[in-house]
Amino acid sequence: MSTYIEMDSLDKSTDVVWHQASVLRNERELSNGHNGAVLWFTGLSGSGKSTIANAVDRMLHELGCTTYVLDGDNVRHGLNGDLSFSDSDRIENIRRIGEVSKLFLDAGLIVSTAFISPFQADRELVRTLLPKGQFIEVFIDTPLEVCEQRDPKGLYKKARAGEIKHFTGIDSAYEAPASAEVHITTEDHTIEECAKQVVNFLHSSGFFAIKKPV
Repeated sequence: MSTYIEMDSLDKSTDVVWHQASVLRNERELSNGHNGAVLWFTGLSGSGKSTIANAVDRMLHELGCTTYVLDGDNVRHGLNGDLSFSDSDRIENIRRIGEVSKLFLDAGLIVSTAFISPFQADRELVRTLLPKGQFIEVFIDTPLEVCEQRDPKGLYKKARAGEIKHFTGIDSAYEAPASAEVHITTEDHTIEECAKQVVNFLHSSGFFAIKKPV
């Protein structure tokens, strides 16, 4: 079970002031032709988060949107390379990504994050960082047994053998969203159909205008 980190305990910098940019977010969104948003993809390892997030990114790009994908593995190569997979480091991993997402949002982008982010409290903490309605939780709902069958990185096999500790779904909990803005079940849908569900949600919610849903 995750617990919130007190934000005051993280604020170790002193004598710093937030500087307002000369180009405001609404001006950037006007240039981009759409509102900014954070698409927060969450689900078990092997559920299809990265695959669907990138399919959404491609669709949005082809519609003329300014976008970016923050992938869990990619971020751990650099920004979060100092973090393990313990519960405390998972919490810090998500906190940092939340702050980075906030900066992307300020740039007027539609940013997709593809992280397991197993704890509900941590996802809700990120939601509180962002303006109301700009955090869109996308639950990639794929059963554990299906994820294990896929096991594209061989991680479940290692976790079952005890070679990986703190593995979500095996010896570390995953708290599924209770009311995600977008709930995707992957078993009976193609990647394209899953991606269209997200893009159509953005369209119906007024984030950008297209002639008809994709």
